[in-house]
Amino acid sequence: MTAKNESKFFNRELSWLEFNYRVLEEALDESNPLLERLKFYTIFSSNLDEFFEVRVAGLKQQIESDIVERSSDGRTATETFLDVGRRVRGMLSLHRKCWRDQIRPNLEANGIHFHKVSELGKSDMKFVDDFYWNEARPVLTPLGIDPAHPFPHIHNKALNLIIQLKTPVSGKGFEERLAVLQIPQNLPRLLKLPSRRGHRDFVFLGEIIERHLEDLFQGSTALGAWQFRVTRNSELYIDEDDAQNMLRAVEEELHNRRRGDAVRLEVEHDCPTAIREMLRDTMGLENEDVYEVDRPLNPARLMAIYEGDHSPELRDPPYVAPTSPRLKGKKDIFSVIRDNDVLLHHPYESFNAVVDFLNDAADDPRTLAIKQTLYRTGGDTRIVGALMRAARKGVQVTAVVELKARFDEANNILWARRMADAGVHVVYGLVGYKIHSKLLMVVRRDDDGIRRYVHMATGNYNPGTARFYTDLGMLTCHQEIGDDVTDLFNLLTGISQFRGTKKLLVAPFDLHDTIVRRIQIETENARKGLPAHIIAKMNALVDEKVIQELYKASKAGVKIELIVRGICCLRPGVKGLSDNIRVISIVGRYLEHSRVFYFSNALQPRIYVGSADWMPRNFFRRIEVVFPVEDGALQQRLLEEVIGISLNDNVKARELTSSGSYERCSPAPGEKSVQCQQKFMDLAIKAVKKRRNLRTHDSEVESNYPKVDVKQAPESLN
Repeated sequence: MTAKNESKFFNRELSWLEFNYRVLEEALDESNPLLERLKFYTIFSSNLDEFFEVRVAGLKQQIESDIVERSSDGRTATETFLDVGRRVRGMLSLHRKCWRDQIRPNLEANGIHFHKVSELGKSDMKFVDDFYWNEARPVLTPLGIDPAHPFPHIHNKALNLIIQLKTPVSGKGFEERLAVLQIPQNLPRLLKLPSRRGHRDFVFLGEIIERHLEDLFQGSTALGAWQFRVTRNSELYIDEDDAQNMLRAVEEELHNRRRGDAVRLEVEHDCPTAIREMLRDTMGLENEDVYEVDRPLNPARLMAIYEGDHSPELRDPPYVAPTSPRLKGKKDIFSVIRDNDVLLHHPYESFNAVVDFLNDAADDPRTLAIKQTLYRTGGDTRIVGALMRAARKGVQVTAVVELKARFDEANNILWARRMADAGVHVVYGLVGYKIHSKLLMVVRRDDDGIRRYVHMATGNYNPGTARFYTDLGMLTCHQEIGDDVTDLFNLLTGISQFRGTKKLLVAPFDLHDTIVRRIQIETENARKGLPAHIIAKMNALVDEKVIQELYKASKAGVKIELIVRGICCLRPGVKGLSDNIRVISIVGRYLEHSRVFYFSNALQPRIYVGSADWMPRNFFRRIEVVFPVEDGALQQRLLEEVIGISLNDNVKARELTSSGSYERCSPAPGEKSVQCQQKFMDLAIKAVKKRRNLRTHDSEVESNYPKVDVKQAPESLN
């Protein structure tokens, strides 16, 4: 990825594609276990699907609006769209080779086979045919295309066959006609054949159906069949000012999503030109929207191979997250929180600590109220079940549910209704803003009075994804935090105005201004000759004002280290502009998701953790919460463990160059390899073992995390 006209900024869409390329690199990396490579191969595809559904759809809308508006790097929407197409085609070529030349042959060498139907033996053929007649045929609907049968609507991302038939016509001999067969999404794309010792054998569903086309189109001869998929605009368009019932409005838009405008056509590379052009025109697309691909057309469905408890030798070694040493063996979590704040690092420490905190509160007769924001729960009954159970017991329970959490809308609607039926006060936040903050507050009557216990985090209350996403959370009963969270929930549920906070930074109100001001303070300190250092870890860096302030800080001599997993529009390493800025991205076993912001502040460090990336949407169009970490021991742990080790990663980290490319980091001669995610797992296990051997007061336990050597430690640690 190169910057157009040497802009100060990288293009957002192209930067995102470079992130997905790093995902693809993990699929190509032969040092990764084979099934982990398959996982990354499928994630690349599902990521790309969403990119077209949302980002490319948005580009096409800009183009069609005839409004010439340039992005921060100087490109028009048309220029970006064409550059995206060129980059995607190059990546897809590599993606196909990855499957054809590497992953599939290696899977088959390890006993995981993909068979052609025509090559099956008698017993397997009978099994496949029985599946067709008993499971597939009853739900298949052949759709002819002629004057009496218009071209059917093609659902978003569904797999389809376009079939060329030779059909008898009374008095006219034969005619060639076309038909469409939509393959139901509730059928498995891979059929597992009866097991053989040491083998896992599969047949693709599409091939099974193709074998029986002449049964579905009786009297006709199938001359050919080609698979295709259509990707549609999946953004929700809701006029919240006119939506009297938000839940119903979102439900209606979910139905419309399946019928959104087409933005991409994928069709098999050997499909005849005339048929491919007919599909293109029917979908209202141009040549630039058509992608010729090989089978399998939807590689994301190959995730079925990865799932299940098999082939441990082809996976990463299993890791069972231990309980945080602060909480291990403690029956009363509330007393632990009263003693000291508790920092949690997931998935290296078990998310069960958060689940237990909520469930203990739900079952505790001292609990008076529970308030929680829910963005993506996954519908885990341990979370929503605890809220419903508490409500049935008479606890005042409030759930602020974000109905517009992209691609989780239907699930959130389902659980919102169930919680409301159980007596939970369910609200949907503020008009015009997504509720992206991660907050849970328990109001409890302690012996010495009413106290508020708060959990704040960077990740969702989803125990499923918590096993694969790196996130941070903190448990506290700090009074000023409790005051801020109380006011924020009142803002979200009632009719009140934001009146400022004592501790929290809240978007869209003061988060952006505070981040900008903290960068400016570092700039001023550098100009005065004081220590100045910024470290920020996030998922994406897009906001132009923040980037401009970082450039000013770099020019003033501030050392800036950024860990940005995905989109980064800042150009590092440009002489006279960003000489002092280093940007790395880490793509590994777990999805990097935590956000940590460190400002040296002349050796009086300010450290913040929260839900917001540095993007306009997070600063101005979402309710986000970023909280300070003020406890010295917790600050040290964040700096030495979460930030320090991440900056030293020389295995899974890539460094962003001024040209926009990423170069994989590697150990210098004589230097040890550091893979931060593995190091975090090792540290979590060691901390628990050390805790077992110590007989010390709980207030000292946070220091039980082993000291680590931070090669590039912030000045405040030197």
